[in-house]
Amino acid sequence: MVNIERLGEREILAKILAKTGALKFGYFKLTSGRESPYYIDLRIIPSDPASFHTAIELLRGKVEKIGGKKFDKIICIPTAGIPYGAVIAYLLNKPLTYVREEVKQHGTGKLVEGIIATGDRVLLVDDLITTGKSLINAARAVRVEGGMVKDAVVLIDREEGGRENLKREGIRLHACAKISEIVREMYKMGAIERENYRSIREYLKAVRREMLK
Repeated sequence: MVNIERLGEREILAKILAKTGALKFGYFKLTSGRESPYYIDLRIIPSDPASFHTAIELLRGKVEKIGGKKFDKIICIPTAGIPYGAVIAYLLNKPLTYVREEVKQHGTGKLVEGIIATGDRVLLVDDLITTGKSLINAARAVRVEGGMVKDAVVLIDREEGGRENLKREGIRLHACAKISEIVREMYKMGAIERENYRSIREYLKAVRREMLK
């Protein structure tokens, strides 16, 4: 198990991605429509108990830092965010709810699964953020139910406008580390090749240029 007290968040996540193979290289089409030279599959982390435990401790530390007791409910984003949000809710003894990607055409037809009362202070939990679309849609669904959303916690920020998009919605993003920081650590420890490291750096530069247009 990684020593959380000795290492920083970016170093810990670098070791987790290296150990589990969650960082993959190739050509991937993201939900945003962009083509990316890499993909982060944090869905496989729970399959490695030690890595999952460490990732949860990172998230819990982030939540406690922003004041976990002030939240009334934990909302997680399906599907990747559910195992993380569920454990965080359990550890904090908070009610757990989640927001569907779309309204189901059978049963109750609800978008928000669980109970949200007017005035509930809700914390959003997901595995990572790209553009922030899923988190924003969840926040809007919660607000329709009367809940208040001002904070979101994730393990990794892919640095593709998510933080800025959430800010425009009045939501603060709390990420354990940025992908640029993580891959720098992975390159330093010899976990990724120079070519792959360079491809991510160039991709992020292109994304930044696109965002500035």
